[in-house]
Amino acid sequence: MAEKENKRIKIMVIHGPNLNLLGLRDPKHYGNLTLDKLNRLLRKRAAELGVELKIYQFNDEGRIITALQRNRKKVDGVLINPAAYTHYSIAIRDTIELLKIPVVEVHLSNIYAREDFRTHSVIKDFCAAQFYGKKEASYTEALAWLVKHITETRGNQ
Repeated sequence: MAEKENKRIKIMVIHGPNLNLLGLRDPKHYGNLTLDKLNRLLRKRAAELGVELKIYQFNDEGRIITALQRNRKKVDGVLINPAAYTHYSIAIRDTIELLKIPVVEVHLSNIYAREDFRTHSVIKDFCAAQFYGKKEASYTEALAWLVKHITETRGNQ
């Protein structure tokens, strides 16, 4: 057990469709940062927390599912912004349900204060937590929460 406690935490970050176009999207909802700047911010926060990140961005559902499946035993947790897939991808939901690691849902915008179709998350029930509405701070807060959750879970095993 001591080996598991000392093992460096690995987190997979998945950015969903259109997040590669951050900086071009509505700044009211998404802020002004680019995906590259967001990833640099996440890497900096991960270094402060002493964790390793694997970061991906996919525009298609199948690649998100494949990344989740392939990495399920290689990482300790997942931070995911499924973007538009949040609202209707039962396939991503089913994949998250099968994972034996904590998953945190994250959104730059407040999905509950937007169009009606954006207010429902089909993955929420299978996520350990949900962070939204604080632009890039949603991500950094979610990352810190996930690391703390994994650390506390390891301590209780």
